[in-house]
Amino acid sequence: MSKVGFIGLGIMGAPMAGHLRAGGHELCIYDVKPAPKSLTDQGAVVCGSAKEVAEKSDIIISMVPDTPHVAAVLFGENGVASGLSQGKIVIDMSSISPIETKRFAQKINVLGCQYLDAPVSGGEVGAKAASLTIMVGGPEDAFKRVKPLFELMGKNVTLVGGNGDGQTCKVANQIIVALNIEAVGEALLFASRMGADPARVRAALMGGFAASRILEVHGERMVKRTFDPGFRIELHQKDLNLALQSAKALGLSLPNTATAQELFNACVAHGGKAWDHSALVRALELLANHEIGQKTPAMLD
Repeated sequence: MSKVGFIGLGIMGAPMAGHLRAGGHELCIYDVKPAPKSLTDQGAVVCGSAKEVAEKSDIIISMVPDTPHVAAVLFGENGVASGLSQGKIVIDMSSISPIETKRFAQKINVLGCQYLDAPVSGGEVGAKAASLTIMVGGPEDAFKRVKPLFELMGKNVTLVGGNGDGQTCKVANQIIVALNIEAVGEALLFASRMGADPARVRAALMGGFAASRILEVHGERMVKRTFDPGFRIELHQKDLNLALQSAKALGLSLPNTATAQELFNACVAHGGKAWDHSALVRALELLANHEIGQKTPAMLD
């Protein structure tokens, strides 16, 4: 049994922390909002600051929205760094900048502690089902020590490389997801505008080489018009910003990633920052003046 601290108890963090407590580990928690009753009912100890979490825990996990939030959690007033002692492990499971992650790791290492970046994929559904994919960067000995904790939260746990490599892997994941959403959206929009039933087209494609998790889950969302998150567009925008900023620093062109980001920007301009990211298709529909499933005049032979 480990003494685990968990900071950031949102739609992802709360169920992830719950799995750790259900696995028999002591759990100290902190969030700027009141702690979820589901965790306190399980016996989680509520702390008054990130510093207190670090003082009471051997392994400290953060799960917050963006790079500045991680910086504040770790190094802000009453942050994790001020409560650390030799030999502890700090794990950030947020999705943030790979470049800043390397800097954070160096600062934690100076304090005699180890650092792992371990962003996740799978969304709220994966967090609740403990089926997340976890992409880890950091020292192998620290990874081996905490892998049983990761396995309580996810099914596919991989040590990708050193610090920053986990975050790099997550950015790559978000590029693939965004471009797949865009491809599925274009395909179903094309089918619908041609007069075919998009639901039947999707079902047919699921049996062929075009089959994918995006076509299965988000294709259904597009057909059924169910765009409640899920994973919010504003969060996917944040991840693509990380990709484009890093690519600029490398002198690397990511043209289709940039296009996907512009489509997300169009959705936000129409009030959609909190839509599920599958709603990227709405930007395509605006360009086409056609909504998937909308009746169209018969095409001429």
